[in-house]
Amino acid sequence: MEKFNIAIDGPAGAGKSTIARLVAGALGFVYVDTGAMYRAVTWKVQQEGLSPHQESEVIALARRMRIELIPRPEGQQVLVDGIDVTKDIRTTAITDHVSQIASIGDIRQLLVAMQKQMAASKGIVMDGRDIGTHVLPDAEIKIFLTASVKERAERRFKEMQDSGNSEMTLSQLEQDIARRDQLDQEREISPLRKAQDAILMDSTSMTIDEVVDQILGLCKDKVGGGK
Repeated sequence: MEKFNIAIDGPAGAGKSTIARLVAGALGFVYVDTGAMYRAVTWKVQQEGLSPHQESEVIALARRMRIELIPRPEGQQVLVDGIDVTKDIRTTAITDHVSQIASIGDIRQLLVAMQKQMAASKGIVMDGRDIGTHVLPDAEIKIFLTASVKERAERRFKEMQDSGNSEMTLSQLEQDIARRDQLDQEREISPLRKAQDAILMDSTSMTIDEVVDQILGLCKDKVGGGK
């Protein structure tokens, strides 16, 4: 099958990672969770006792660290300097500060260069906030996946309950998601926005399988994927 790249953008909690991983699996492509890369930097910053406001130190740290994304049947494994941080980067402590780290221009430049390199040989499904607009502007398929704040908060709340995590209430999650939306949309460097040639998909009333099937259908129609 012809290899091509798929960019999936959208706000926090829209289901991008789950959808992207399933689409990649169906096509036999490689899934790249770019958000995990920013979370990995945030984790390292916290481990070193730095503040996001110490930009020069944070940038120097990011340049020294090694991030590895390893495909696994159960999802993507994330290593930082050889340490498995897959679960550690999903805590509230990381979520609360990742947008600040992601707004640092030199950090984005560093990670975007890594992401472009990953996608150079095609056959990549990449999700994030600025994939279709900035990282992979030439991606053959571009999706902007969204859902209502209420729906995204409810999904996240269920995930937290299922994993035994009760750090936040549903109301707090709604406020946090709305706050992250604003930060992502208003940042100066690569703000969250829909690429002009991206297809808008509102998953508020859709199941995961329905979203995946719709994207696979687009692949088949546009570039001959799924044959």
